[in-house]
Amino acid sequence: MSSSKRATKGRKRYLFSYGTLLPRHAPPDIAPTVRRFRRVGRGFVRGKLYDLGEYPGAILSRGGPMVVGQVFELPDDPGVLTRLDDYEGFDPSRPQGSLFVRKRCLVRLHNGHKLACWIYTYNRPLGGARPLTGGNYPLTRNHKAR
Repeated sequence: MSSSKRATKGRKRYLFSYGTLLPRHAPPDIAPTVRRFRRVGRGFVRGKLYDLGEYPGAILSRGGPMVVGQVFELPDDPGVLTRLDDYEGFDPSRPQGSLFVRKRCLVRLHNGHKLACWIYTYNRPLGGARPLTGGNYPLTRNHKAR
């Protein structure tokens, strides 16, 4: 095994999820993958969250309001990110044409610590998308369902 493969093997990878990659909101086609995540805790990033109909989309900005979500440790399986990329419409070889783009972001955890995580950010024109007040998709989704 090469030293670079050894260096990445066992290194923890994290995902910040604010929408349909949350366990209670995962559709059937991605739910088996999402069930393998290990919850780390609540966190937030700066940006704006939009209602895109069947799912939300976040656009990051340093001075923006909070986008609230959960941080998960990803399983040590290289196929997990590939499945997530497929689900989110992200093509690493053509990011400019992707629906969402996977990027690294520092997430502030509820305890004040920061953690580098993957996040999927929306990569298309917003059109008439409505901002989600409070930046909390599950909370907004629960109110819609009533």
